[in-house]
Amino acid sequence: MRRWLERAVIGLNLCPFAKAVHVKGQIHYAVSAASCAAELRRDLLAELRDLAAMDAQQRDTTLLIAPLAFPDFLDFNDFLAEADQALAELDLEGVLQIASFHPRYRFAGTDPDDITNFTNRAPHPTLHLLREASLDRAVQAFPEAETIYETNMATLERLGPEGWRALDVGPSPAAGTEGGGRP
Repeated sequence: MRRWLERAVIGLNLCPFAKAVHVKGQIHYAVSAASCAAELRRDLLAELRDLAAMDAQQRDTTLLIAPLAFPDFLDFNDFLAEADQALAELDLEGVLQIASFHPRYRFAGTDPDDITNFTNRAPHPTLHLLREASLDRAVQAFPEAETIYETNMATLERLGPEGWRALDVGPSPAAGTEGGGRP
């Protein structure tokens, strides 16, 4: 996951906000042993509570990695509604938000091997827990932040399948995917 973060997310500048928190050591990597939705929900609740309770200077963001849960992307995508419910249950809407990554991530309306899907592909199913305040500050500092996803897709199209494989960061084109994900 660190190699993916360093080579793909930071190295390709897929998230212009990631480098600063990485360099400062403010990313918490939590590996869940969950193999089902109930177990992952339990771990998610704990990580949301922990992140909300900590000072942002110490821990700004959390990657909750679930290597044993949701090998099927559609099941993972369905779980995201539960993740949002957990956020609401803890009254953390507007405080934290959850982004998602999966080895077989697929945007709705794309072919399974469309290189643009790789903007959201990671070695393992992952829930990225972010602080809204930190995200707001980063967006203010980044002109036209709403165009990041378009820039990312163009970056991956230029890189192409061979370039992605050369990064050696996880799933590669032709790995096979199913379903359409939430953008």
